[in-house]
Amino acid sequence: MTDGLTRMRLHGYWRSSAAYRVRIALNLKGLEVEAIHHALPRGAHRAEAYLALNPQGLVPALETGDGVVAQSTAIIEYLEERWPSPPLLPADSFARATVRSMAGIISADIHPINNLRVLNRLRGDFGADDAAVARWVRHWIREGFVALEALARRHSADGRYAFGDSVSIVDACLVPQMYNARRFGCELGDFPKLSSIDAHCRSLDAFRRAEPENQPDAAN
Repeated sequence: MTDGLTRMRLHGYWRSSAAYRVRIALNLKGLEVEAIHHALPRGAHRAEAYLALNPQGLVPALETGDGVVAQSTAIIEYLEERWPSPPLLPADSFARATVRSMAGIISADIHPINNLRVLNRLRGDFGADDAAVARWVRHWIREGFVALEALARRHSADGRYAFGDSVSIVDACLVPQMYNARRFGCELGDFPKLSSIDAHCRSLDAFRRAEPENQPDAAN
């Protein structure tokens, strides 16, 4: 459903963890979108038509009846405000701030220095080979996960979700980052709480349908 708005269009790429987060949130909200795929390795996101829509030329971007929203966490917050049920943020103000803080460890600290354009710059300008790039990615994931594991131990009610006893924005950010961690060979034995949360969330239909390999453009 789209609650009377023009059908939304999500611009993304199958292996973009930022687009993956938004797909999870859309599925949790029960919202239908038209998926527009941009092959990032081939530079499709730099096409003139897409830059006219999203001047930063990154994915995801969500076309809505209100206009275009870019940046994954801003998109999820927009969805939360526009379609508040089921909620992805707690009702209490301190709890909401805590959830945003935990999600920010991933969306603001881990992901930005590990995304494709940064890895390509490491290769192109600094001569990093694939092994060096993988070490870079693993270092920053581990550093963020050490903090996130401690916070999940503090705030997770039963090991199913990162905060409390219901799904939140943290989980929508964590599952894609765990996917990246496995992809780059991160050692996850030190993060049992995060692994437990990830396993539970990935058993849910909204998360399964959002998985990269289940997207029409997978492997492009």
